This record gives sequence, structure tokens and C-alpha cells, in this order.
Amino acid sequence: MSRASGKQRVCYFYDSDIGNYYYGQGHPMKPHRIRMAHNLLLNYGLYKKMEIYRPSPATFDELRKFHSDEYMRFLRHITPDNMGEYTKQMQRFNVGEDCPVFEGLYQFCQASSGGSIGGAVKLNKGTSDIAINWAGGLHHAKKSEASGFCYANDIVLAILELLKHHRRVLYIDIDIHHGDGVEEAFYTTDRVLTVSFHKFGEYFPGTGDVKDVGANAGKYYSVNFPLKDGIDDASYASIFKPVIGQIMQMYQPGAIVLQCGADSLCGDRLGCFNLTIRGHAECVRFVLQQKVPTLILGGGGYTIRNVSRCWTYESAVVLNEEISDDLPYNDYYEYYGPDYKLHYAPSGMENLNIPENLEKIKSKVFEHLRQLQPAPNDDPDVRVSQRGGDERQEHGAEFYSGRPGE
Repeated sequence: MSRASGKQRVCYFYDSDIGNYYYGQGHPMKPHRIRMAHNLLLNYGLYKKMEIYRPSPATFDELRKFHSDEYMRFLRHITPDNMGEYTKQMQRFNVGEDCPVFEGLYQFCQASSGGSIGGAVKLNKGTSDIAINWAGGLHHAKKSEASGFCYANDIVLAILELLKHHRRVLYIDIDIHHGDGVEEAFYTTDRVLTVSFHKFGEYFPGTGDVKDVGANAGKYYSVNFPLKDGIDDASYASIFKPVIGQIMQMYQPGAIVLQCGADSLCGDRLGCFNLTIRGHAECVRFVLQQKVPTLILGGGGYTIRNVSRCWTYESAVVLNEEISDDLPYNDYYEYYGPDYKLHYAPSGMENLNIPENLEKIKSKVFEHLRQLQPAPNDDPDVRVSQRGGDERQEHGAEFYSGRPGE
């Protein structure tokens, strides 16, 4: 992967308008955090080490590679001014409460998805080894439904792009919430293995039991590691590294997509884990040690000064650069008071993930992984699946067919 210099080539996607989108007063999702991260990264000088791109907005045709035409047409037309005309469709597409209508909603989806698809294209062409899109990682969006602050599933779209060149793609999710939209999309195929580490039990979206392992050709290609409140760096590393290590050995993916939701950090407004920025970034470091083309995406994260700190530090980890704990002066400096440091201490919250329980879950996961074929079968078709009641049904719509590289 690395060139003669030994340095991995990194590209970074950023749309300067992304911070202007506003979900509304009191809504925890704030695209402004992406602009804050970008500004911090600039002031640390990290941008000089990467190729920086403004993403091309994802087109309607690109978005409908996963999403239904009707749903995308709805997102393209709805505005805060004409909502009255779309009451029925808003209910049908789950838009309104957690997923509000806001000015520029469709353009926001285009920018977020455009960066992830663009990153996948760079990896496919071999012009970058690692691609970063902090505006991506919106893992809850479904084929015809918004969910959990997510409208368009940039991750699924990026993975479909990667499947044109790679027989097997690994998706890893370290957001505090289960990566349900991505898992569901690839639930019945062995071309994509999804693995999610998340809070489980009385917590959105309520899915992601260790027993959910995929179906049909995709059986055992969905991996779920359910967790309780208060997990710390040491506990997280004790499960993340062995599970990912084992998956790499068994599955041998051609590319990896890593969703770095920062709501798993300690002190998150909606979270209940106790990871430090270093502990969170250790997952990024471990994934990059696998030396496989990797797409790195954002995701959740609702205490925005910590989100920007985290993604800046993880950009430095990607670049193998040491950066000072003293924050450089930047456009949002006052957000980081009173200490103006990059890192902050975990809380004293109790870790409810006792080692014995983590070991039990890890054993179950390993038991499932032993069922994997060393490499998936020769059928290159990827089909979209949808949840129907408790069963996940084959939806029948062909996602991607044709041999890789066609």
C-alpha cells in the first residue's frame, strides 16, 4: 500500500458550505462541528500533508443506487416552506421529528454522500491509500426512510462504489449507536462484512444483538458487539483488537470503511460511554495497521467541541503526525475553554462492562466467525435487504451485479 517513501497517501474531502446547514434550534445534530474540526486541522497545519478536495455533490442517479426514487424525489423537493403539501409523505419517509426538514436538506445529503463516494473512487483508482470524509458516516438512513438524524446513507453508497473493484469490503462502526442502516443493506450478502460495537438495551435504534448475524448468503457476515454504559479505553481495546484481527485473518477484505462516530467519547451529550480521544483513535490506528485501502468517515457526536478535537486528532493519527496538546488559536477557540487543550480526562462513571461478560460476548462472536468461509463464494451479486417484522427479507432489488472491475 505505502509507496517507496513509506508514507501513505491521504486525501481529505471537505465542503466549505457544510457548516451552514442547520437542523433547527435545540436539535443535537450540528453540521457546524465539521467546520470546527476542519478549522482546527488547518491551524495545526495538518492540511499540508493531505490532498484536499471539495466533493462533487452526489447526483440523483448516484443517490438512487441505494435509495428509492420516490424517497430521493421527496428529499429533493421538500423545504420548510412547502411542508404542508407533503404531510403524508413526511410520515411515510419518517421525516419530521428526529429528522427535521431544514433549508438545503437535499444539498446536505449530496455533499455528505459526494465526499464518501469521492473517497471510494480515489481508493479504487489507487491514487490514495486512505480517504477521509468527516461529513460522512450517516449510518441509520434506510433505502426509503430517514432515521436517527440521517437521510442519505453515504456509507452504503461508498461501499457499493468499492465493490466495483473489491470482492470483499469490511465495514467497521465505532459510533455508540448500532450501524443498523448499513447492516440492513448488506444483511444477505457475503461481499460485505459489517461489524458494529455499540450500546445495546433501551437505546436507539434498539437493534444489534450479538445473535443478529446476517441471513442467506450473508449469514455470519454481520457481526454485532453489544455493550453497556461506561466502557473505557482498556475494555474497548480488549474487544476491538482481537475481533478486528480475527476478521482480517478470516475475511481478508480488499478495502475497509471505518465509521468514527464521536458519540462514543466520554462526556457526549447523547452518549454513555467513557472513551478518551486517544482510546477512540486507537481503533483508527489499529485499522490502519492492517495496510488495506481505508475510507474514514464521521458519524454521531453531539458535544461538538469534543467531536472536533477527536476528528482532528484522528486526522493526525492517519498522517502519523504528533500534534501538541495545546490547541492552536483558531476561529472557534472560545469553544475549547477553560483549558484550551486537545485532550480531556474521562469521567469517573462506572464501567458496567465487566470483563467476564465481555469475554462471553467475544467468545460468541468468535464462534460465529468460525462459520465464515475463508472467502465468499463466486456469486458477485449484492442484493439489498429490508427488515420485515422480526425477519429480514430479501428485498429483491439488485444492488450491484457484474464482476468486480466491470
